[in-house]
Amino acid sequence: MSKNYKIAVLPGDGIGPEVMKEAVRVLDVVSKKFGFDVNAEWANVGGAAYDESGSPLPESTLKLGEASDCILFGSVGGPKWEHLPPNLQPERGALLPLRKHFKLFCNLRPARVYKELAGACPLRADIVGDGFNILTVRELTGDVYFGQPKGREGVPGSKEEIGFDTMKYSRYEVERIARFAFDAAMLRNKKVASIDKANVLTTSVLWREVVNEVIKDYPELTLEHLYVDNAAMQLLKRPREFDVLLCPNLFGDILTDECAMLTGSMGLLPSASIAEGSFGLYEPAGGSAPDIAGKGIANPLAQILSVALMLRYTFKEEEAAKAIEAACEKVIAQGYRTGDIYQEGCTKVGTTGMGDAIIAALG
Repeated sequence: MSKNYKIAVLPGDGIGPEVMKEAVRVLDVVSKKFGFDVNAEWANVGGAAYDESGSPLPESTLKLGEASDCILFGSVGGPKWEHLPPNLQPERGALLPLRKHFKLFCNLRPARVYKELAGACPLRADIVGDGFNILTVRELTGDVYFGQPKGREGVPGSKEEIGFDTMKYSRYEVERIARFAFDAAMLRNKKVASIDKANVLTTSVLWREVVNEVIKDYPELTLEHLYVDNAAMQLLKRPREFDVLLCPNLFGDILTDECAMLTGSMGLLPSASIAEGSFGLYEPAGGSAPDIAGKGIANPLAQILSVALMLRYTFKEEEAAKAIEAACEKVIAQGYRTGDIYQEGCTKVGTTGMGDAIIAALG
């Protein structure tokens, strides 16, 4: 019996629809090659949805997500909608409510430097070597961002006025994200670096204790503990030695941006936000780039690589995921480049041209 997967495709704003078109084209080819069916239903979200219906997240779009196995998300926002009240702005009014509604507790951010693009990395050549591939697994629903109480007290403007937030994790939350990171590492190079500040923070003491307990179920893995300040330094000093970073919400927010900068281009970075079970939201890490929208020059690689993450983590189609990643690697090795990663002597292509090259590489 054929496997049939239902996907809510939300292309969003700016370059979102252009790069999404290429991602779905690649998905269609891969589904035929590996023997599964895909029912991809498109809907508006973000600024495009606001222009059409007055809401950045229409009820019909939310219901489509609920009826689907996962969401393939584009990019939302742009200057056109910055004047709107916060709850109607595309980023705050669409993406954040989706994460909350679907209880997306785990954020995955791969950061890869391909050897052919090592020159784009800001680090020295001897540090970058032939490139590196780091997966950050970030807890997304706890920590200081969501802990209570939080607020401000005292007379505004006085010396006694204070602001406060609460950093908090439960044992269950730490165990849940640790297992996800360890499972991910089992598909990779079996190395995990857990990030905390256990020399100062009680929350981090609990984090480290639970991580040490959970790792006992994964005897094949190697675990390293790093304080977050040291981790930030080591990522610049020895990035090739890292495989999976396991991070609490705040520290992961910071370190994922550091990892992204090391790649040299946001156009190469996919991401995923995962719920318990198999539901996930998959999106490129970059923005909607309204300045180049409609010009056919946007890099679709991050959106296409987000499809690979979707196949791996929601549908457990590991071979199909690897095929997409290998095709992207092959195309880069062949010298195809969109403008954001173009180098002298390479073949410059547009959005569709890059999609065509990846489909050809899939065979």
